[in-house]
Amino acid sequence: MSTWSNFIDYLTTWSHWTGQTGVLHRLEQHVLLTLVAVLIAGVVALPLGLSLGHLGRGGTLAINVTNVGRAIPTFAVLTLLTLSPIGVGNRATVIALVLFALPPLVTNSYVGIREVDREVRDAARGMGMSGLQVFRRVELRLAMPLVMAGIRIATVQVVATATIAALVGAGGLGRLVTDGLSSQNQGELLTGALVVALLALVVEAALAFVQRLVDPTRAIRRNSGTRGLGFASAAEETQS
Repeated sequence: MSTWSNFIDYLTTWSHWTGQTGVLHRLEQHVLLTLVAVLIAGVVALPLGLSLGHLGRGGTLAINVTNVGRAIPTFAVLTLLTLSPIGVGNRATVIALVLFALPPLVTNSYVGIREVDREVRDAARGMGMSGLQVFRRVELRLAMPLVMAGIRIATVQVVATATIAALVGAGGLGRLVTDGLSSQNQGELLTGALVVALLALVVEAALAFVQRLVDPTRAIRRNSGTRGLGFASAAEETQS
């Protein structure tokens, strides 16, 4: 039986999708690992990046420190954690994924706040807003698209990287890949790879949509575009 025949056979067999070793259960584990890791990283990184961006202090140091996580391979971190008292399993995987998700969250939240136009800040203060009000009503709203971009990047990266959880005995879709390799079941291996890829694409599309929704300038651009069309129509009518 060819590789593609094995793949189609595995996909179309319902028993491969159910049970503790089925695709659906592995997908549930993968999503849970991703959500926990991104949530923990967000709780740590977003307040740090946003506050440093508002204060305008220490941001470069924080970004450089968190960017160390990009230079160190996640698999190396995971290996070191398994040799520590933490051991193998989901805890080591979550810690490694959290460290991997921190850089884009800190960087984008800090840069998002710092990119807010100084004149907009000054205008808000001139209206009598306090520092906290300027942060909450002006800076945070204008920075939200870039902050959301950081969340999107971190989440998609974690979805793709969480497959390594299988190497330390944790769950997730990576188990389909490793089990398929060990048993030479090409259908299982390809199914695991396909579902991970599809999950990453779905997460990317969903968070990109949310990013557009939270963009406060979206309505302004849409209205300006509508006005532009109105002006063009009026000009055509005048010429005719």
